[in-house]
Amino acid sequence: IKSKYFLMLMPDDLIIKKNCSLSLIKLHKKYNSSVIASKIVKKETVSRWGIFNTKKINKKNFIIKDVIEKPSVKLAPSNYAVIGRYVLPRTIFNVLKKQKPGKNGEIHITDSIQSLIQSGDKFIAHNFKGKYLDCGTMNGFINSNKIIGKI
Repeated sequence: IKSKYFLMLMPDDLIIKKNCSLSLIKLHKKYNSSVIASKIVKKETVSRWGIFNTKKINKKNFIIKDVIEKPSVKLAPSNYAVIGRYVLPRTIFNVLKKQKPGKNGEIHITDSIQSLIQSGDKFIAHNFKGKYLDCGTMNGFINSNKIIGKI
């Protein structure tokens, strides 16, 4: 990666009907910062997601103060969840090289993002337009296939 920033998409999060990636890139250019797709999730499901603590910029965009990977309902700072679309700085690779396993013994990009936030990097959460299809569970994968099959 030669650019200072790059776009990363997770394969188990599909967004249809609107170009979420294009929205993230536009916001990146506007704020000259990293941008992460965000969605409000049900409070009882926060333990499935990375969850943001945010400061509102406007109706759709927020400055990320903290991000916690898969918190319990009690520890979740909000119900704004990380969705697998990111504009990230190339410097995240330096953090990932040193990243120790977190929740469930895995290396999570959200832990590296939190490290960058703590060191002063600016991250924006964007509540995107479009239809979100969660392929991260078997039921979600099956339902997503049904919806895509009708397009």
